Amino acid sequence: MKNRIIAIKANITTLEVDAIVNAANQSLLGGGGVDGAIHEAAGPDLLDECEKLNGCDIGDAKITAAYDLPAKYVIHTVGPMWDGGDFGEGFLLESCYKNALDLMLQYKCKTIAFPSISTGMYCYPIEDAATIAFATVIERLKDTPEIEQVIFCCFSDYDLDVYNEIMSCNEFLTL
Repeated sequence: MKNRIIAIKANITTLEVDAIVNAANQSLLGGGGVDGAIHEAAGPDLLDECEKLNGCDIGDAKITAAYDLPAKYVIHTVGPMWDGGDFGEGFLLESCYKNALDLMLQYKCKTIAFPSISTGMYCYPIEDAATIAFATVIERLKDTPEIEQVIFCCFSDYDLDVYNEIMSCNEFLTL
C-alpha cells in the first residue's frame, strides 16, 4: 500500500486524477479557498450542475463532472466547522472522507486527490484533521484494491510536513 497514499504540495485543480475532492460549503455554489479555486478552474458549467444538487449536508458528499479541470469528476464534501472538538467534528470529518471514497468507488474511479478538508476557513486543527484523513483512508484501502492511489494535496509546506509526519509515524500501516 506504500505508494497508494502520497502527500504532495500542489494546486488540486491541476491534478490529472479520476476525482478531486472539493472542500465545499453547504450550498455547493462556490466560495473561498479550495472551493472557489475549483469552481473558477472548472468553469461555469460546474456551477450550473451544482445548482441542481440542492446543496449538501455536513459530512455528506455529492459528485459532478469536472468540466474544464483535468480530473474526470469533482466530489464535493462539506466538512465541519471546528468548535473545540466536543461537537462531533471528528465523526463528521471522517464521514466526509468515507462518503467521498464511496462515491469514488461507485463511479469506478481509481485515483483521487483530497485537500485538507475543514482546515482552512473552517479552522479544524491540521494535525487532528490529517490524522483522521489518513486513518480513514488507510482503513478503506485495506479491503479495496481497486483504489490505486489517494493523494493528499496540501496547500502549504507546513501542511505537507504534517501529513508526511503522520504518514511516517504510521509507516507500518502503509506496507
